[in-house]
Amino acid sequence: MTFHVSRIISKIVDATPELTLADVVAARQRIAGGVAVTPCPESIPLSELTGSRVFCKLDYLQRTGSFKERGARNALLQLNDEQRKRGVVTQSAGNHALGLAYHGHLLHIPVTVVMPRFAPIIKLSTCRKLGANVVLHGDSFLEAREHALQLSNDEGYTYIHGFDNPHIIAGQGTAGLEILEQVPAVDAIIAPVGGGGLLAGIALVVKTMKPKVAIFGVESANMPSFAAAIKAGGPVDVPACPTLADGLAVGRVGKLPFDIIKQRVDQVVPATEEQLSLAVLRLVELEKAVVEGAAAAPLAALMSNQFPQLRGKTVVLTLCGGNIDPVVLGRVIEKGLAADGRLARFTATISDRPGGLAAFSQIVSKAGASIKQVTHDREFSGPSIAHVNVQCIVETADREHLQRLYATLRESGFVVKE
Repeated sequence: MTFHVSRIISKIVDATPELTLADVVAARQRIAGGVAVTPCPESIPLSELTGSRVFCKLDYLQRTGSFKERGARNALLQLNDEQRKRGVVTQSAGNHALGLAYHGHLLHIPVTVVMPRFAPIIKLSTCRKLGANVVLHGDSFLEAREHALQLSNDEGYTYIHGFDNPHIIAGQGTAGLEILEQVPAVDAIIAPVGGGGLLAGIALVVKTMKPKVAIFGVESANMPSFAAAIKAGGPVDVPACPTLADGLAVGRVGKLPFDIIKQRVDQVVPATEEQLSLAVLRLVELEKAVVEGAAAAPLAALMSNQFPQLRGKTVVLTLCGGNIDPVVLGRVIEKGLAADGRLARFTATISDRPGGLAAFSQIVSKAGASIKQVTHDREFSGPSIAHVNVQCIVETADREHLQRLYATLRESGFVVKE
Protein backbone atom coordinates (compact mmCIF):
# COMPACT_ATOMS: atom_id res chain seq x y z
CA MET A 1 0.00 0.00 0.00
CA THR A 2 1.37 3.41 -0.98
CA PHE A 3 1.87 5.83 1.90
CA HIS A 4 1.12 9.51 1.21
CA VAL A 5 2.07 11.96 3.96
CA SER A 6 0.29 14.88 2.32
CA ARG A 7 -2.96 12.96 2.01
CA ILE A 8 -2.96 11.94 5.66
CA ILE A 9 -2.23 15.51 6.82
CA SER A 10 -4.96 16.79 4.53
CA LYS A 11 -7.50 14.41 6.03
CA ILE A 12 -6.50 15.36 9.58
CA VAL A 13 -6.86 19.10 8.90
CA ASP A 14 -10.01 18.89 6.77
CA ALA A 15 -11.82 16.78 9.37
CA THR A 16 -11.40 19.34 12.15
CA PRO A 17 -14.37 21.55 13.10
CA GLU A 18 -14.04 25.29 13.61
CA LEU A 19 -12.77 26.17 17.06
CA THR A 20 -14.79 28.38 19.40
CA LEU A 21 -14.40 29.90 22.83
CA ALA A 22 -16.55 27.06 24.19
CA ASP A 23 -13.83 24.58 23.14
CA VAL A 24 -11.23 26.48 25.15
CA VAL A 25 -13.51 26.74 28.20
CA ALA A 26 -14.14 22.98 27.98
CA ALA A 27 -10.38 22.39 27.68
CA ARG A 28 -9.77 24.40 30.82
CA GLN A 29 -12.24 22.28 32.77
CA ARG A 30 -10.74 19.12 31.29
CA ILE A 31 -7.11 19.86 32.23
CA ALA A 32 -7.87 21.44 35.63
CA GLY A 33 -5.74 19.85 38.32
CA GLY A 34 -3.34 18.34 35.80
CA VAL A 35 -1.79 21.55 34.47
CA ALA A 36 -0.69 24.46 36.65
CA VAL A 37 -2.43 27.82 36.61
CA THR A 38 0.75 29.87 36.30
CA PRO A 39 1.17 33.35 37.85
CA CYS A 40 1.18 36.58 35.85
CA PRO A 41 2.93 39.16 38.07
CA GLU A 42 3.81 42.74 37.25
CA SER A 43 7.45 43.43 36.44
CA ILE A 44 8.67 46.80 37.70
CA PRO A 45 12.13 46.54 36.04
CA LEU A 46 10.74 45.55 32.65
CA SER A 47 8.17 48.32 32.89
CA GLU A 48 10.93 50.84 33.55
CA LEU A 49 12.96 49.40 30.68
CA THR A 50 10.21 49.48 28.05
CA GLY A 51 7.93 52.34 29.10
CA SER A 52 4.92 50.01 29.25
CA ARG A 53 3.28 48.52 32.32
CA VAL A 54 4.55 44.98 31.87
CA PHE A 55 3.15 41.75 33.30
CA CYS A 56 4.74 38.35 32.61
CA LYS A 57 2.76 35.13 32.16
CA LEU A 58 5.14 32.57 33.66
CA ASP A 59 4.30 29.40 31.78
CA TYR A 60 7.91 28.26 31.96
CA LEU A 61 6.95 27.22 35.50
CA GLN A 62 4.97 24.24 34.19
CA ARG A 63 6.36 20.85 35.22
CA THR A 64 8.08 20.25 31.89
CA GLY A 65 9.02 23.90 31.46
CA SER A 66 6.55 25.12 28.86
CA PHE A 67 2.97 25.92 27.86
CA LYS A 68 2.88 22.81 25.66
CA GLU A 69 1.46 20.77 28.54
CA ARG A 70 -1.88 22.55 28.15
CA GLY A 71 -2.56 21.29 24.67
CA ALA A 72 -0.93 17.90 25.22
CA ARG A 73 -3.13 16.99 28.17
CA ASN A 74 -6.26 18.30 26.48
CA ALA A 75 -5.58 16.18 23.39
CA LEU A 76 -4.77 13.05 25.37
CA LEU A 77 -7.92 13.31 27.50
CA GLN A 78 -10.10 13.21 24.38
CA LEU A 79 -8.86 9.84 23.15
CA ASN A 80 -11.27 6.92 23.27
CA ASP A 81 -10.41 3.69 25.09
CA GLU A 82 -9.01 1.98 22.00
CA GLN A 83 -6.82 4.98 21.15
CA ARG A 84 -5.54 5.16 24.73
CA LYS A 85 -4.61 1.50 24.62
CA ARG A 86 -2.74 1.73 21.32
CA GLY A 87 -1.01 4.99 22.23
CA VAL A 88 -0.06 8.17 20.41
CA VAL A 89 2.81 9.31 18.22
CA THR A 90 4.25 12.70 17.35
CA GLN A 91 7.40 14.26 15.95
CA SER A 92 9.22 16.82 18.05
CA ALA A 93 12.64 17.65 19.41
CA GLY A 94 11.32 20.01 22.03
CA ASN A 95 8.59 21.06 24.37
CA HIS A 96 5.66 19.31 22.66
CA ALA A 97 7.49 16.01 23.09
CA LEU A 98 8.12 16.71 26.78
CA GLY A 99 4.52 17.74 27.46
CA LEU A 100 3.07 14.74 25.66
CA ALA A 101 5.51 12.32 27.33
CA TYR A 102 4.80 13.66 30.81
CA HIS A 103 1.02 13.66 30.58
CA GLY A 104 0.99 10.38 28.68
CA HIS A 105 2.82 8.86 31.63
CA LEU A 106 0.36 10.37 34.13
CA LEU A 107 -2.62 9.15 32.12
CA HIS A 108 -1.10 5.71 31.36
CA ILE A 109 -1.15 6.32 27.61
CA PRO A 110 1.87 5.03 25.62
CA VAL A 111 3.69 7.84 23.83
CA THR A 112 6.11 7.48 20.94
CA VAL A 113 8.17 10.51 19.96
CA VAL A 114 10.10 10.63 16.70
CA MET A 115 13.06 12.98 16.85
CA PRO A 116 15.55 13.85 14.10
CA ARG A 117 19.03 12.51 14.74
CA PHE A 118 20.37 15.98 15.63
CA ALA A 119 17.89 16.41 18.52
CA PRO A 120 19.45 17.89 21.70
CA ILE A 121 20.68 15.11 23.99
CA ILE A 122 19.13 16.77 27.04
CA LYS A 123 15.63 16.72 25.51
CA LEU A 124 16.07 13.19 24.22
CA SER A 125 17.10 11.88 27.64
CA THR A 126 14.39 13.89 29.43
CA CYS A 127 11.72 12.45 27.12
CA ARG A 128 12.88 8.94 27.92
CA LYS A 129 12.92 9.68 31.65
CA LEU A 130 9.32 10.86 31.35
CA GLY A 131 8.38 7.47 29.94
CA ALA A 132 8.22 8.08 26.19
CA ASN A 133 9.49 5.69 23.54
CA VAL A 134 11.94 7.89 21.62
CA VAL A 135 12.73 6.97 18.03
CA LEU A 136 15.57 8.75 16.26
CA HIS A 137 14.90 9.03 12.55
CA GLY A 138 15.97 11.31 9.74
CA ASP A 139 18.16 14.38 9.41
CA SER A 140 15.30 16.89 9.38
CA PHE A 141 11.95 17.55 11.05
CA LEU A 142 10.24 16.71 7.75
CA GLU A 143 11.77 13.24 7.74
CA ALA A 144 10.87 12.78 11.41
CA ARG A 145 7.27 13.81 10.69
CA GLU A 146 7.02 11.40 7.77
CA HIS A 147 8.21 8.56 9.99
CA ALA A 148 5.77 9.50 12.76
CA LEU A 149 2.91 9.43 10.25
CA GLN A 150 4.19 6.10 8.93
CA LEU A 151 4.09 4.67 12.47
CA SER A 152 0.59 6.01 12.91
CA ASN A 153 -0.43 4.32 9.67
CA ASP A 154 1.32 1.01 10.41
CA GLU A 155 0.82 0.63 14.18
CA GLY A 156 -2.52 2.36 14.67
CA TYR A 157 -1.11 5.08 16.92
CA THR A 158 -3.07 8.32 17.10
CA TYR A 159 -0.99 11.09 15.54
CA ILE A 160 -0.97 14.31 17.59
CA HIS A 161 0.50 17.28 15.78
CA GLY A 162 2.31 19.82 17.92
CA PHE A 163 0.29 22.82 16.75
CA ASP A 164 -1.92 22.01 13.74
CA ASN A 165 -4.53 20.24 15.89
CA PRO A 166 -7.76 21.75 17.32
CA HIS A 167 -7.40 20.04 20.71
CA ILE A 168 -3.85 21.36 21.01
CA ILE A 169 -4.89 24.90 20.10
CA ALA A 170 -7.84 24.81 22.52
CA GLY A 171 -5.51 23.69 25.29
CA GLN A 172 -3.02 26.47 24.60
CA GLY A 173 -5.90 28.94 24.62
CA THR A 174 -6.44 28.30 28.33
CA ALA A 175 -3.45 30.59 28.93
CA GLY A 176 -5.52 33.38 27.40
CA LEU A 177 -8.39 32.74 29.82
CA GLU A 178 -5.98 32.95 32.74
CA ILE A 179 -4.41 36.18 31.48
CA LEU A 180 -7.78 37.93 31.21
CA GLU A 181 -8.59 36.94 34.79
CA GLN A 182 -5.17 37.80 36.20
CA VAL A 183 -4.72 41.13 34.37
CA PRO A 184 -8.27 42.37 33.65
CA ALA A 185 -7.00 45.81 32.56
CA VAL A 186 -4.69 44.37 29.88
CA ASP A 187 -4.33 46.47 26.73
CA ALA A 188 -2.14 44.11 24.72
CA ILE A 189 -0.72 40.58 24.80
CA ILE A 190 2.50 39.64 23.01
CA ALA A 191 3.22 35.98 22.27
CA PRO A 192 5.75 34.13 20.14
CA VAL A 193 4.69 32.39 16.94
CA GLY A 194 6.37 29.40 15.35
CA GLY A 195 3.80 26.84 14.31
CA GLY A 196 1.13 29.15 15.71
CA GLY A 197 -0.70 27.04 18.30
CA LEU A 198 -0.16 29.32 21.30
CA LEU A 199 -0.82 32.60 19.49
CA ALA A 200 -3.92 31.16 17.81
CA GLY A 201 -5.34 29.86 21.09
CA ILE A 202 -4.78 33.12 22.95
CA ALA A 203 -6.12 35.21 20.05
CA LEU A 204 -9.25 33.09 19.78
CA VAL A 205 -10.05 33.64 23.46
CA VAL A 206 -9.11 37.27 23.80
CA LYS A 207 -10.65 38.58 20.58
CA THR A 208 -13.90 36.79 21.47
CA MET A 209 -14.08 38.01 25.05
CA LYS A 210 -12.31 41.40 24.81
CA PRO A 211 -11.92 42.35 21.15
CA LYS A 212 -10.34 45.73 21.99
CA VAL A 213 -7.28 44.01 23.51
CA ALA A 214 -4.48 44.04 20.93
CA ILE A 215 -2.76 40.74 20.13
CA PHE A 216 0.76 40.73 18.71
CA GLY A 217 2.97 37.87 17.56
CA VAL A 218 6.76 37.67 17.32
CA GLU A 219 8.60 35.22 15.09
CA SER A 220 12.27 34.50 14.47
CA ALA A 221 13.71 36.73 11.76
CA ASN A 222 15.77 33.72 10.66
CA MET A 223 12.68 31.58 10.01
CA PRO A 224 9.73 33.89 9.27
CA SER A 225 7.20 31.19 8.41
CA PHE A 226 4.20 33.37 9.29
CA ALA A 227 5.38 36.31 7.17
CA ALA A 228 5.91 33.89 4.28
CA ALA A 229 2.39 32.52 4.75
CA ILE A 230 0.89 36.01 4.70
CA LYS A 231 2.76 36.84 1.49
CA ALA A 232 1.71 33.58 -0.17
CA GLY A 233 -1.87 33.65 1.09
CA GLY A 234 -1.41 30.44 3.06
CA PRO A 235 1.19 28.25 4.79
CA VAL A 236 4.32 27.63 2.74
CA ASP A 237 7.72 26.11 3.49
CA VAL A 238 10.61 28.37 4.48
CA PRO A 239 14.27 27.31 4.45
CA ALA A 240 15.67 25.94 7.68
CA CYS A 241 18.03 28.36 9.41
CA PRO A 242 19.67 28.15 12.84
CA THR A 243 18.14 30.41 15.47
CA LEU A 244 18.38 30.92 19.19
CA ALA A 245 14.59 30.64 19.24
CA ASP A 246 14.67 26.94 18.36
CA GLY A 247 11.07 26.61 19.54
CA LEU A 248 10.09 28.94 16.70
CA ALA A 249 12.21 27.19 14.08
CA VAL A 250 9.19 25.82 12.26
CA GLY A 251 9.50 25.50 8.51
CA ARG A 252 5.78 25.89 7.90
CA VAL A 253 3.12 27.55 10.06
CA GLY A 254 0.10 25.33 10.76
CA LYS A 255 -2.99 25.71 8.58
CA LEU A 256 -5.45 25.83 11.49
CA PRO A 257 -3.41 28.34 13.51
CA PHE A 258 -2.83 30.48 10.43
CA ASP A 259 -6.55 30.70 9.68
CA ILE A 260 -7.23 31.84 13.26
CA ILE A 261 -4.28 34.23 13.51
CA LYS A 262 -4.79 36.06 10.23
CA GLN A 263 -8.32 37.04 11.31
CA ARG A 264 -7.59 37.98 14.91
CA VAL A 265 -3.98 39.04 15.44
CA ASP A 266 -3.16 42.72 14.98
CA GLN A 267 0.46 42.34 13.89
CA VAL A 268 3.30 39.82 13.70
CA VAL A 269 6.88 41.14 13.78
CA PRO A 270 10.34 39.52 13.53
CA ALA A 271 13.01 39.35 16.22
CA THR A 272 16.68 39.15 15.23
CA GLU A 273 19.25 36.91 16.91
CA GLU A 274 20.85 39.93 18.58
CA GLN A 275 17.49 41.09 19.92
CA LEU A 276 16.68 37.61 21.21
CA SER A 277 20.06 37.29 22.96
CA LEU A 278 19.66 40.66 24.62
CA ALA A 279 16.12 39.78 25.77
CA VAL A 280 17.33 36.52 27.34
CA LEU A 281 20.03 38.49 29.16
CA ARG A 282 17.55 41.12 30.39
CA LEU A 283 15.19 38.47 31.73
CA VAL A 284 18.03 36.76 33.60
CA GLU A 285 19.27 40.03 35.07
CA LEU A 286 16.02 41.87 35.77
CA GLU A 287 13.46 39.12 36.32
CA LYS A 288 15.75 36.31 37.49
CA ALA A 289 13.94 34.28 34.82
CA VAL A 290 15.88 31.71 32.80
CA VAL A 291 13.94 31.24 29.55
CA GLU A 292 14.59 29.89 26.09
CA GLY A 293 14.92 32.08 23.04
CA ALA A 294 11.32 31.61 21.90
CA ALA A 295 10.00 32.77 25.28
CA ALA A 296 12.20 35.87 25.14
CA ALA A 297 10.83 36.88 21.73
CA PRO A 298 7.96 39.05 23.09
CA LEU A 299 10.37 41.11 25.20
CA ALA A 300 12.83 41.27 22.30
CA ALA A 301 10.18 42.92 20.11
CA LEU A 302 8.99 45.27 22.85
CA MET A 303 12.55 46.37 23.74
CA SER A 304 13.42 47.02 20.09
CA ASN A 305 10.56 49.55 19.88
CA GLN A 306 8.54 47.57 17.36
CA PHE A 307 5.37 48.46 19.27
CA PRO A 308 5.71 52.20 20.03
CA GLN A 309 1.93 52.42 20.49
CA LEU A 310 2.26 50.35 23.67
CA ARG A 311 4.17 52.94 25.68
CA GLY A 312 2.15 53.64 28.82
CA LYS A 313 -0.13 50.66 28.11
CA THR A 314 -0.66 47.50 30.16
CA VAL A 315 1.09 44.67 28.34
CA VAL A 316 1.36 40.94 29.07
CA LEU A 317 4.41 39.07 27.80
CA THR A 318 4.03 35.30 27.53
CA LEU A 319 7.22 33.76 28.92
CA CYS A 320 6.19 30.40 27.61
CA GLY A 321 9.24 28.14 27.92
CA GLY A 322 12.36 27.67 30.01
CA ASN A 323 14.04 24.68 28.38
CA ILE A 324 17.32 26.23 27.31
CA ASP A 325 20.50 24.16 27.35
CA PRO A 326 22.88 25.50 30.06
CA VAL A 327 25.76 25.49 27.58
CA VAL A 328 23.71 27.47 25.09
CA LEU A 329 22.61 29.82 27.87
CA GLY A 330 26.22 30.73 28.57
CA ARG A 331 26.82 31.54 24.91
CA VAL A 332 23.59 33.50 24.68
CA ILE A 333 24.46 35.60 27.71
CA GLU A 334 27.83 36.46 26.16
CA LYS A 335 26.14 37.40 22.88
CA GLY A 336 23.67 39.50 24.85
CA LEU A 337 26.51 41.26 26.67
CA ALA A 338 28.16 41.96 23.32
CA ALA A 339 24.91 43.34 21.89
CA ASP A 340 24.60 45.49 25.00
CA GLY A 341 28.12 46.92 24.59
CA ARG A 342 29.23 45.30 27.85
CA LEU A 343 31.49 42.77 26.20
CA ALA A 344 33.67 43.88 23.30
CA ARG A 345 36.59 42.73 21.19
CA PHE A 346 39.04 45.12 19.57
CA THR A 347 42.61 45.28 18.31
CA ALA A 348 45.17 47.72 19.71
CA THR A 349 48.74 48.38 18.63
CA ILE A 350 51.08 48.57 21.64
CA SER A 351 54.79 48.67 22.32
CA ASP A 352 56.46 45.25 22.17
CA ARG A 353 59.14 46.34 24.61
CA PRO A 354 59.12 45.30 28.30
CA GLY A 355 56.29 47.08 30.11
CA GLY A 356 54.26 47.77 26.94
CA LEU A 357 51.42 45.46 27.87
CA ALA A 358 51.49 46.66 31.49
CA ALA A 359 51.10 50.29 30.41
CA PHE A 360 48.20 49.35 28.14
CA SER A 361 46.51 47.30 30.88
CA GLN A 362 46.91 50.12 33.39
CA ILE A 363 45.03 52.56 31.15
CA VAL A 364 42.23 50.03 30.59
CA SER A 365 42.00 49.48 34.33
CA LYS A 366 41.92 53.20 35.15
CA ALA A 367 39.08 53.58 32.63
CA GLY A 368 37.06 51.16 34.75
CA ALA A 369 37.09 48.30 32.23
CA SER A 370 38.19 44.71 32.82
CA ILE A 371 40.34 42.70 30.43
CA LYS A 372 39.00 39.18 29.95
CA GLN A 373 41.46 38.01 27.31
CA VAL A 374 44.56 39.26 25.47
CA THR A 375 46.14 37.59 22.45
CA HIS A 376 49.38 38.81 20.87
CA ASP A 377 49.60 38.93 17.06
CA ARG A 378 53.26 39.44 16.19
CA GLU A 379 53.27 37.68 12.82
CA PHE A 380 50.80 40.08 11.17
CA SER A 381 51.50 43.31 13.07
CA GLY A 382 53.29 45.06 10.21
CA PRO A 383 56.94 45.74 9.47
CA SER A 384 57.83 47.38 12.80
CA ILE A 385 59.40 45.00 15.28
CA ALA A 386 58.94 47.58 18.04
CA HIS A 387 55.16 47.22 18.04
CA VAL A 388 52.69 44.36 18.31
CA ASN A 389 48.95 44.03 17.79
CA VAL A 390 46.96 42.68 20.70
CA GLN A 391 43.42 41.40 20.34
CA CYS A 392 41.51 42.19 23.51
CA ILE A 393 38.17 41.14 24.93
CA VAL A 394 37.02 43.56 27.62
CA GLU A 395 34.04 43.98 29.94
CA THR A 396 32.49 47.43 30.32
CA ALA A 397 29.41 48.88 32.00
CA ASP A 398 27.59 49.75 28.78
CA ARG A 399 28.12 50.96 25.23
CA GLU A 400 28.82 54.53 26.36
CA HIS A 401 31.50 53.27 28.74
CA LEU A 402 33.04 51.26 25.90
CA GLN A 403 33.26 54.35 23.68
CA ARG A 404 34.93 56.28 26.51
CA LEU A 405 37.50 53.47 26.81
CA TYR A 406 38.30 53.69 23.10
CA ALA A 407 38.68 57.47 23.35
CA THR A 408 40.98 57.20 26.37
CA LEU A 409 43.22 54.65 24.65
CA ARG A 410 43.51 56.81 21.53
CA GLU A 411 44.27 59.90 23.58
CA SER A 412 47.08 57.89 25.18
CA GLY A 413 48.63 57.17 21.78
CA PHE A 414 47.33 53.69 21.07
CA VAL A 415 45.94 52.75 17.67
CA VAL A 416 42.60 51.05 18.24
CA LYS A 417 40.58 49.14 15.65
CA GLU A 418 37.04 48.38 16.78
